[in-house]
Order: sequence, then C-alpha cells, then structure tokens
Amino acid sequence: MFNGIFHIREPQNEPVLSYAPGTKERAELKAALEDMKRNSVEIPCIIGGKEIRTGNLVEMRAPHDRSLVLGYYHRAGTTEAEMAIAAANEAKHAWSEMDWSSRATVLLKAAELLSGKYRQTLNAATMLCMSKSCHQAEIDSACELIDFWRFNPYFMTQVYDDQPISTKDVLNYMEHRPLEGFVFAISPFNFTSIAGNLPTAPALMGNAVVWKPSSNAVLPAYYIMKILKEAGMPDGVINMIPGPGPLVAPPVLNHLDLGGVHFTGSTYVFSTIWLTIGSDIRKYYSYPRIVGETGGKDFIIAHVSADEDALIAAIVRGAFEYQGQKCSAPSRIYIPDTLWTRMRDKLLDEIATIKVGDVCDFSNFMNAVIDEESFDKIVDYIEFARNRPDHKIICGGTYDKSEGFFINPTVIITEDPRSKLMCEEIFGPVVTVFIYPENEYDEALELCDTTSPYGLTGAVFAIDRLAIERAIDVLRHAAGNFYVNDKPTGAIVGQQPFGGSRASGTNDKAGSWLNLERWVSPRAIKETFLPPRDYRYPFMQEP
Repeated sequence: MFNGIFHIREPQNEPVLSYAPGTKERAELKAALEDMKRNSVEIPCIIGGKEIRTGNLVEMRAPHDRSLVLGYYHRAGTTEAEMAIAAANEAKHAWSEMDWSSRATVLLKAAELLSGKYRQTLNAATMLCMSKSCHQAEIDSACELIDFWRFNPYFMTQVYDDQPISTKDVLNYMEHRPLEGFVFAISPFNFTSIAGNLPTAPALMGNAVVWKPSSNAVLPAYYIMKILKEAGMPDGVINMIPGPGPLVAPPVLNHLDLGGVHFTGSTYVFSTIWLTIGSDIRKYYSYPRIVGETGGKDFIIAHVSADEDALIAAIVRGAFEYQGQKCSAPSRIYIPDTLWTRMRDKLLDEIATIKVGDVCDFSNFMNAVIDEESFDKIVDYIEFARNRPDHKIICGGTYDKSEGFFINPTVIITEDPRSKLMCEEIFGPVVTVFIYPENEYDEALELCDTTSPYGLTGAVFAIDRLAIERAIDVLRHAAGNFYVNDKPTGAIVGQQPFGGSRASGTNDKAGSWLNLERWVSPRAIKETFLPPRDYRYPFMQEP
C-alpha cells in the first residue's frame, strides 16, 4: 500500500500546433498520412485484451476518396457483445479496488503518449477515416483528447475531495464508489476526442466498459485502444466491439448488470436507448445511469450593433468547419435587415474563397461529409429549399459524390422562421438565414428560443450591452453552451464544460467534474467515537 498523499497538478490545455509550411509537425503528419494510405490495416474486436476476429469483414474507405481503402474491421455481433460484458465484469473487481492514483496514472501516461509518439498517427487516422482537415484533427484527436486525459484525473480529485462535515464526536466521510455493473459507451463518428473520452471517463472512476465506436470511425478507435494498452490499461477494463447498433446494443442494454450508458449521437437513438432501459427498469440490479449528448439546431443571433466582420468569420468557421458535422455547428442565423444589407456581399465573397477537397491538400478548408447516407440526407434539405418559393439559395447548393461525398458550403435565405430548415438538425454545410426587421430584436429572440426542440449551443453578436444581456436572459434554456461575440463551436476542456438540455441531452458537462460525478455512487459513512450506552434521553427523567 502506498503511504502518502498523492497530488495531481492542475493541468494546462495542450497547445495547438499550426502545421504551417516548413514546420516539423507538418512534415511528420504528411509522412503519417502517406504511410497510412499505403498500409491498410485489419482491425479486430478487442475483448478482455484479446484480438477477436469474427471473419465478418467491413471495408473502411476514405469519405473524400472513395477509391482509397484504409483497411477492414471485424464486425461484432451478439456473441462478441456477450463476451465483452463477461470480460468487463471479470476485470471490474481488481480495477475498482485499485488505488485511484494508479487509475489516474494510466490516463496521464496515455496523454503523454498521445502528445508525442502517437500524435500524428491518431491525427492521420482521424483525417483519412473521418475526412477532417489537419487543423480540425489537431484540435480534436490531439489537443482535446489529451486534455480529457489530463483534466479528468484532476477533476477526479475534486470529486473525491467532496467530503461531509465532521464533529469532535463523529467522523463523517464519503466514499465515491464505482457503479455496480458495467458501463456501455457508444461514441459518434465526428470526434475522436469524444470517442476516447466516453469509455475512459467511467473507467477512470473504477468502472469497466463495453465500448461500441461508430462504424464510420473504427480506425481512430483502434489506435486509441493501442495507446491505452501501452499506457497500462488492464485487459478487460475497456472492451471494443465495433458493429451495428441494432445488433450489438440489445444484449448489452438488456443485461441485468448494466450500470450506465455514456452516449453521444442522434437524439432519436438516445431516446430509443432510454425507452429500452425504462420500459423494464425493474430487471436491473440498480437504476442505470443514462448520460447523453445528442443533437443540436445551433444558432447565431445578431443585434444591429454587431461587429459585421466578426459575425461573418463566426458564420463561416462555425457553419462550415468540418462540413458542419459538429453537434455545435450553427445552422440557423437571425440577422437584422439593415445589418444584412451591409454584410451580405462580404459574406458571400468570403464563402467563395473556400476550397473543398481531399484532406491531404492542406489548402482545403472543407472536405467530405462522412458517408453516402449523410450526403443524401443533406442533399434532400438543399433540394427542399430549391423547390420552395419562400426559400432562396444564395450560394452553394451544389454537390457531387462521384469521387467523394462533397457538398459545397450553402447559404439559404428563408421567409419562414419556422421552416424545417430552421427547426431540424441537418448535420452538414448548410446554414439558413432569417432576416428580421431591425426594431424587432425581442421578437427575434423569442423566435430563436421557441423554434427548435434542441438546446445545445448558440451565440449572440452585439456591442450594445443591453442587447447582450437581453439575449442571455431570453435564451437562458436555448443553449447549454452560450457564446457572446464568438462562434458557438470549439468548447475547450476545463474552460467551457460541454452539454445541452431539451432534445440535446442530459447536460452532464463533459470536460468538468460534473460528468465524472455521474460514474460514481456515493456512500456516506458515519463513525461515532463514543457511542451512547443507554437508550434513555434526558427528557425522560422524572422532575
């Protein structure tokens, strides 16, 4: 047993590398990309530390280059899901009994491995598999995941430090136990950092995990498992089973030992998971913790006093970085008519400079959307607008999937503030603008608050402080992450804890201690030094 008080220093956010011409990181990343393009991989399920090959191979192709085969992965099914549950249950006891400082060191070491040795490997996998630019990969698969793995151990100490008041006669203390059972982590395609955080956050708190990564992002998930293995993560603590949700999820969600679900993905899938668990809640040994971050119909609302250049930059970066495939990407904009008249041409001129293409060409600002299903869905929204008299496509609206799933940045003007383009999540490079009369700012705020069922991110642009305060007040529940004079994307671990409510999830704030609190079950312990030896109280004495 370690006799000492273990301290974790307060972390600093990982610096973002520039990848400018002539830099060392640019050359290293270019080399990693070429190597990964030349050498395809075959990815097994990883269960109990063993590589399990099902023989049911699924091809992985780059979204921006449909001819580029990155490799294959072995698709998991019900058998592998059941094996993963058994492996997690077997590993749970020893892992949960391990000193918390030892669990912390696994993630701290993983962060250092990712910061150095594995940085460009994971960035390259993210770029090629998910069609991200080098900058988008750097802030995601490098910086944000490093931050999660450094900050979460620090946040863990804050959770464990939450202790009750004691007196001279009684010692009170709180044990933050891991959940009973295992945790099911289901991660999305669009962020490698989320894929790395969803299984490791519960694991850090002493839980064992069954992890289903997105079928569109198995390649970076595989390298995450390699990093964790090298960092010392014991076999069976995290078990990776890539496979279709309808096949993998039922045996996991219906298992009596299910202790919790850590999810990021669509609102529909999350509500289906909740319904599955809730429909027969009495079968579980304990009520499963359900933590989810889902969709968004994120907004920017501008006041007439807004800085138009800052607003234009926020629209272009927010709506079109990573092809609008961020749950925080703004896809509905409210702009006063007088401001729109001044800025319209400048906005269109800026968008016209955007290059779209292969991730290996670093001059491209945008790349491809993730797959054909997503491409077709986004195109349907564009064609809806094209065929409606109260909608007007003022730029973009063009697309091509002959070589990759490319959709050009698209701006649509609508006369209908409750159009489905203002209500529904599109998850692509399409932004819809509603132009309101300058003197109807309050009405525009009410529209923004009541139009969409989501409540994830949003931003207000204004110089007038009264306008800012009015937006903060009216839009109180419209966004769990609210930005003033900045784009509503790019939350940083430790700085902007991330999550929303309404149809956007449970708002359990990844990137803070609040999320870790969900993966423990506190036990209060009272220890009395000198317990009473007689049941009688003073009031019972005769006068």
